[in-house]
Amino acid sequence: MRLDPIAAPPLSRQIGLPALALVATLLVAMALALIAGADPLATLGLIAKGAFGSKFAALETLNRATPLIFTGLAVAVAFRAKLWNIGAEAQLYAGAIVAVLLGTGALGAPLVLPVSALAAMLAGALVLLGPVVLKTRLGVDEVVTTLLLNFVMLLFVSYLLEGPMKDPMGMGWPKSPALIKEARLPRIVDGLRLHWGFALALIAAVVVWVIQSRTTLGFEMRAVGQNREAARFAGMPVNVVLVKTALLSGGLAALAGWSEVAGLKGHLSSDLSPGFGYTGIIVAMLALLHPLSVVLSALFVAAIFVGSDSMSRAAGVPTYIADMLLATALLFMVLALMLTRYRVVWK
Repeated sequence: MRLDPIAAPPLSRQIGLPALALVATLLVAMALALIAGADPLATLGLIAKGAFGSKFAALETLNRATPLIFTGLAVAVAFRAKLWNIGAEAQLYAGAIVAVLLGTGALGAPLVLPVSALAAMLAGALVLLGPVVLKTRLGVDEVVTTLLLNFVMLLFVSYLLEGPMKDPMGMGWPKSPALIKEARLPRIVDGLRLHWGFALALIAAVVVWVIQSRTTLGFEMRAVGQNREAARFAGMPVNVVLVKTALLSGGLAALAGWSEVAGLKGHLSSDLSPGFGYTGIIVAMLALLHPLSVVLSALFVAAIFVGSDSMSRAAGVPTYIADMLLATALLFMVLALMLTRYRVVWK
């Protein structure tokens, strides 16, 4: 058996194989539900109802999708240039730290939201800049450095919450002081938790799409991702392109942490993210690294998480089915991407 590259994959192959991957994922979900002793079709129905069956459920799904859109965009931008950013979790927490530092009274009311958002993006960009400099100057693998930075950042957050940033009035689980009202993102719907960070995430997706499809930087990112040596031979500043990509990717991931603090939580805690940075990799891969598709992919993943919580209570099926479902979706989608570009030849 060998894999032969396909020069120009037909549209039916580019669309059909990912669609088959999603169908296979649903079949696996039904099989898992059957193993758990539940009705497979009823389980899928309960997931859909839990995610979109009411106004509250739908808005909660959009709320959960907000940080996933940001981290999915961060990963999609980096992976497009074959910059393997596995550290979106660290960049997310960097943005959250800045949101607290500037949102607890350090800035005046009219400026606190835009300034803290820009500062958060800068912080996330700097977190990713280090690994990229190590990669371009010393050849250090960015997968290792970005992954390890996730743990370093989590330990740093724990230190801050036990020391300099600990809420002196807090009880129980360590957390930071609450943000002032002017530093909070307004709610889109009064009385519910969906905030304007979701709208900002949609704007970010459009901006990234414009950058990738309509600008010189986007062309350079694609060229570097497809063939780095050929791009260098053509005169492109490959290292500069990688640095620009890192700044954009890290800034997007940081907005996920900033929006969670400013829009939802109102304070920083060590459990702010249940793995949004890692889940962003799944979101980006399911979206085939397309920034607009990231929005749909994030909604799909968020619906699984929100719907699974409701389904678990109604059907008695463990919520771990959501993790299994997403892992299966990722594996099938990677396989579909490979078969889109390569033809299996049996000998």
